[in-house]
Amino acid sequence: MSKFYARRRISILAALSGLIASVALFNAPTASAALPTPVSGATARGYLAQLTVATEDRTGYDRDLFPHWITQSGTCNTREVVLKRDGTNVVQDSACAATSGSWFSPYDGATWTAASDLDIDHLVPLAEAWDSGADSWTTARRQSFANDLTRPQLIAVTDNVNQAKSDQDPAEWMPSVSSYRCTYVRAWVQVKYYYGLSVDSAEKSALTNYLASC
Repeated sequence: MSKFYARRRISILAALSGLIASVALFNAPTASAALPTPVSGATARGYLAQLTVATEDRTGYDRDLFPHWITQSGTCNTREVVLKRDGTNVVQDSACAATSGSWFSPYDGATWTAASDLDIDHLVPLAEAWDSGADSWTTARRQSFANDLTRPQLIAVTDNVNQAKSDQDPAEWMPSVSSYRCTYVRAWVQVKYYYGLSVDSAEKSALTNYLASC
């Protein structure tokens, strides 16, 4: 093969590779939620074995007992920090509100370009936390839980999906995207373990079953 044809072949292959990469990029989700990586399946199974099993008690619950969306820095509150973290090409105004960007919701596989279409989900819901031990916490600890950016507890997702989830645990609700369920239950157990929260019997059974395949 002459040098001319060899160079031409290399150029064609390079162009095809670039085209393939471009198509893949075009078809991929425009953003991916950046939930802090949960512990491994093995670690989650170990944590779950150590969680207290107890009946839930919602007596006295009030969402306002968990001060949330507190200021994190400057004019940015927790919601805006998570929107920035979980989105792609997020633009914020002087008040730190997201004015544009792209967000991929891993619960349902939807992509959004308006921040108003997103809720910040407390992966372990506030009411669920109250039911399983947070009723005895100080307000400061409940505030830390409701604004925790370190553990896999906050994530930007489709608003009506979050509303459908409400305060349900994994025995009652799971993301419709089955490939995300392992991440979800690992995160759930990690958060409950870190905060010393209990699980009820149905919740533990569901978590055990999901974690078996993680």
